[in-house]
Amino acid sequence: MATSQKPIASMSSITKRFLDVTANNDIDFNLYPGEICALLGENGAGKTTLMNILFGYYACDEGEIFIKGEKAELSAPRDAISRGVGMVRQHFALVPSQTVLENIIIGTDYGKGLFLDLKSARTKLLRLQKKFGLQVDPDARVWTLSVGEQQKVEILKALYRDVDILIMDEPTAVLAPAETVELFNTLKSMVKEGRSVVFISHKLNEVMEIADRVVVLRGGRVVAGRKTSETNIKELANLMVGRDLLERLEKKKVRPGKPVLEIENLRALNDKKLLALKGLNLVVRKNEILGMAGISGNGQRELSEALFGTRDPIGGTIKINGEAPRLGSPVSFIRLKMGRIPEDRIETGLMMDLSVEENLILENHATPEFQRFGMMNFKKIHQFSEDLIGAYSIMTAGRDAVTSSLSGGNLQKVMLARELAGRPAVVVASQPTRGLDVGAMEYIHQRILQEKERGAGVLLISEDLDEIFALSDRITVLYEGVIMGDVPVAEASREQIGLWMSGVTK
Repeated sequence: MATSQKPIASMSSITKRFLDVTANNDIDFNLYPGEICALLGENGAGKTTLMNILFGYYACDEGEIFIKGEKAELSAPRDAISRGVGMVRQHFALVPSQTVLENIIIGTDYGKGLFLDLKSARTKLLRLQKKFGLQVDPDARVWTLSVGEQQKVEILKALYRDVDILIMDEPTAVLAPAETVELFNTLKSMVKEGRSVVFISHKLNEVMEIADRVVVLRGGRVVAGRKTSETNIKELANLMVGRDLLERLEKKKVRPGKPVLEIENLRALNDKKLLALKGLNLVVRKNEILGMAGISGNGQRELSEALFGTRDPIGGTIKINGEAPRLGSPVSFIRLKMGRIPEDRIETGLMMDLSVEENLILENHATPEFQRFGMMNFKKIHQFSEDLIGAYSIMTAGRDAVTSSLSGGNLQKVMLARELAGRPAVVVASQPTRGLDVGAMEYIHQRILQEKERGAGVLLISEDLDEIFALSDRITVLYEGVIMGDVPVAEASREQIGLWMSGVTK
């Protein structure tokens, strides 16, 4: 809880524009010592932009910032760091080839003359690890670490620089439940010392658990502020989107049909050339959603990539409607009506420097519908993209807008529109709502249910158990590349699923 009425950071009348878009509009925001303040809002509401201004990554067009009672001119992150502000981004800023210790001391003057004082740096790092429970091997190369371990390195980087204010942007988006518990314990120990945390998240149950106070942004403005003790998840969700959300998704009962995706004895290596899938067998039927639960790093990425044709398995077979695609060939899977929604929409799903229209036709631009004798039918292409932008409510400046200008929720809609436009027989959706706000999540969930009702078979790969239970007809669990169990959702218990996720079969 806040220990003082005097803010440690105060942002007054902050306005930030990007060309014709106003990302922050006359925002007042205060952060107090010894508190965790959650910053909520839909994708594109202005949360990250506001915190990028506090971290000195952006300069505001209007407004003032005070840190520890002094006016702060922040022209670069180093100015914010020198005033005790640190930020852990959703996409980490680490050098994969360097060690943990080397990453942590980058940009510091820890040394003696021309030489780094690695011994003293290691001593300080080990002291911080013990104090905050952030155990990571200082000599490990970053590329060998899990996502959760990399996040620990980012937090240690900030603590190493003696920050009093830590900004965390979607910190649990890629963490397993146990890693989230560890993170929350670290944050709680930080605020006990009088440090302050800004917690940007879309996971409202986590916000209610960890935050003392909530500030809600919508359309670049502050629309509400609440103590978590005086609000609830439903009110916060409605404040975020400006309307009442569905209490629950309506799942129509549809009898599953014939198998549309059959996987037999699938074996695949991970990037370290270790066996990630160990003879996996799986069937998904028409009019069915099979939810695959599991802690990150147990073979989910390798499975989805094998099904997308971007990873060549070392053994086994995959069949779509009884036909075997050429393994390792994305085009072959697309032609057999595979809808592919990868977990990383920025790195894998979309080409960010292309236009929205170019991304919408990316997989079928060479088909007779859009091309004949090497000539593009731009009239049809324009109509196709305009129809999809309207049908999927994609918020964009137009079909020619650069894809990188879209918010996370709208990026996901572009990918969803492209993949579902061809009425796929099978949809493989890997972490389809990761990092999305509650409004965008509701929309994506409804679309996935509609695909099932239309006749597609859906393999839903997700680390969000709420999502798995809400959408699935059957639930299976992947652990260390092996299926641990398979159960109809009506008979599934969270306790049993949790045990399977931990590798316990009984």
